[in-house]
Amino acid sequence: MTDPDRISRAQLAFARLLPKLFRGGQAFVGVEASLSGLSDERATTRPPGLPHSVAELVAHVNWWNRWMLDIIEMGQSQPYPKAAADTWPTVDAAEWPRVKNEFYELLARIDPHAARPDLANPVNHEETIGELLADMALHTAHHFGQIVTVRQALGAWPPPGGGDTW
Repeated sequence: MTDPDRISRAQLAFARLLPKLFRGGQAFVGVEASLSGLSDERATTRPPGLPHSVAELVAHVNWWNRWMLDIIEMGQSQPYPKAAADTWPTVDAAEWPRVKNEFYELLARIDPHAARPDLANPVNHEETIGELLADMALHTAHHFGQIVTVRQALGAWPPPGGGDTW
């Protein structure tokens, strides 16, 4: 038999941790800092030898966060993309402000789900709501690490507010 108080404490801990996983600021530089101070042109520049620009990485994160949020909010599985390339939209300089704003809009949609009482419910085949949220957080953190590398290659690191560079 499970202890309801223990489950409640675990859910509260997850609800407190999840925004930190998405936003950074403790274990890694926060997403706001990672995106700050980039001109539209710099955000869409691919450094030599690297496959993506900052804007393309954010657009890719947006694609998957939107896909996973749709699953959670509709309560049903969605078809996987036919090819990985379908999840890598191209972004030109004029689109960067929209892509960046969409990232923050999707981030705001994620927050209310962290404290849901049904995190253990399957929603995407065998994957639970909690697992989808954790997957989104890890995927976002992974690509934001790449954003730091892209910015370093562009000579645009640390950001204006500073970064974990000492």
